[in-house]
Amino acid sequence: MSGVVAAILIVLIAVGGVTIGVVTYFRLQRHRADAVAMANYRKLAEEAVGRQEAVESRLRELDSRLAEIEKMLRSID
Repeated sequence: MSGVVAAILIVLIAVGGVTIGVVTYFRLQRHRADAVAMANYRKLAEEAVGRQEAVESRLRELDSRLAEIEKMLRSID
């Protein structure tokens, strides 16, 4: 009877080891996918900041042009 128990324990330990290995592998793969997604997100965020700065610069330029036009219109009256 003790031989059967020992065999069952060995099989359970082996199955547990394989299970832990598989779970760890897929967890690592998920982590790698998350890292790639985060890198893409950072790239998009940097691009968004650059575009936002360009839009802000353009708006400042248009604001100054509008101020000049208003000044010209007021000087005509």
